[in-house]
Amino acid sequence: MSSAQDLNDSQHPSRKAFSGQAPRPPVFANKLEEREFLKFRLAQALRIFGNRGYDEGLAGHITVRDPIRSDCFWVNPFGLHFKLIQPSDLLLVDHSGQILEESGQKDGPFRILNTAAFMIHSAIHAARPDVLCAAHSHSTYGKAFSALGRTLDPISQDACAFYEDHALYTQYNGIVLDEVEGLAIAEALGSKKAAILQNHGLLVATSSIEATVHYYISLERACQVQLLADTAAATHGGKTVPINPAQAAATGKLVGSQGGGLVFWEHGIYGS
Repeated sequence: MSSAQDLNDSQHPSRKAFSGQAPRPPVFANKLEEREFLKFRLAQALRIFGNRGYDEGLAGHITVRDPIRSDCFWVNPFGLHFKLIQPSDLLLVDHSGQILEESGQKDGPFRILNTAAFMIHSAIHAARPDVLCAAHSHSTYGKAFSALGRTLDPISQDACAFYEDHALYTQYNGIVLDEVEGLAIAEALGSKKAAILQNHGLLVATSSIEATVHYYISLERACQVQLLADTAAATHGGKTVPINPAQAAATGKLVGSQGGGLVFWEHGIYGS
């Protein structure tokens, strides 16, 4: 390996030493500064999803609540690939579905709001004032697991992050094009941070962009592991062995903390 490559590797954020304290969220001079930061982070989040192959055609969306107009949210435009999104591409949308003037795209082919994105996310942001960021996509393992019509078992330490903190929405009524369906999904999510949408995909909603990205990735992996473990167990005529409820709950409090996402983000573990 060349010295230049060594230097590049040594400068990667993931090589930063963990301090005794978790990273703290940034402090902003004003709400406009906070808005620009959140837009930048949201574009990063979408690129991370794109790099991980979480896109499926035109499906998938991530939103962040606007710090100036808390009844509005920023969302990726319809038809633009996750990997290509810049902060200037994001749309600011109110809870009646209107694209507002603060949106970066004043005209052109990508100033279009995804109807399903609006129906799902507007309902979640309205019902959950604690939610800053929500993500929904049709990633492979989440989509496969959703066809089983069940929630995850606490079969690993990582899966415990979702123990009693994820829901199952058992209806599939086609593409979410009406308000009633969006409200039903928000109701099923309740106060939890994640939901498996049967025959559809995954949904995560938390108090930060970093936590939402972290737990979406973790939920997708947990679905993959559950599918693998169930298949292996069935092959040998057995069943998976879950962690006992008390230990699963205790572990979930540690690995399910929404502050954990910032640690992974600051150390460049997910890339962008």
